[in-house]
Amino acid sequence: MPLHDWTRVKAGIFHHFHHDWITEIARVLNRGLLPPEYYALAEQQAAGFGPDVLTLEQTGDQDLPDLPDRGKAGSVSLASPKLKPIAETDMAFYRRKQSSIAIRHVSGDTIVAMIEVVSPGNKAGAKALRAFVEKAAELLDHRIHLLIIDLLPPGRRDPQGIHGAIWEEITGEDYSAPRDKPLTLAAYESGLTVRAFVVHLAVGDVLADMPLFLAPEKSVDIPLHGTYQAAFADVPKRWQRVLEKK
Repeated sequence: MPLHDWTRVKAGIFHHFHHDWITEIARVLNRGLLPPEYYALAEQQAAGFGPDVLTLEQTGDQDLPDLPDRGKAGSVSLASPKLKPIAETDMAFYRRKQSSIAIRHVSGDTIVAMIEVVSPGNKAGAKALRAFVEKAAELLDHRIHLLIIDLLPPGRRDPQGIHGAIWEEITGEDYSAPRDKPLTLAAYESGLTVRAFVVHLAVGDVLADMPLFLAPEKSVDIPLHGTYQAAFADVPKRWQRVLEKK
């Protein structure tokens, strides 16, 4: 199934799809994609995404448990990502400066990674976008890995897309996104350095699987295409026709 142009419908229609897609991804993670010592929960926030600062201060700086390459027989195998990072930063520039999926380890229920699908509300105003970008940078600062999915085109507030805005926040460096591929998938591996694995897409392309890091150099591939299809199947037919109109 090719990617649809979600600017054809109102924000409420995308929100319906967004909710179902988050649910589908969480289900896939909990049905065997994650190692048994990890679990995924859909988490709703009043503003922005991810845990609040108090939660981060309590859990984010703890030493996380070591991840084996492979657990007991029949468990999930973790591997280095198939993608190559496009950039890396040591995070020295950035220190202490909404519904999503939190991946937690059963030991202390510590958050190790988060998945976020960008919504129209995240780009609706300068304050909303700023809150989103700052929260992403704060999570990376606390060594929480991120996977950010943005199926909405860049606007005047994020002319280089959501990754460009995040990368400028944590490095102070400009990022140039390809004009013919305005949609963004960005996986961030956060350890002593932050590495960005970015794929750009356009309407009509097929979603690529993306790595979700659970530890430095250890990730699982998220089946974005299959989960997108499953969520789209529950979009009301009236709006499916609008999105699929040639």
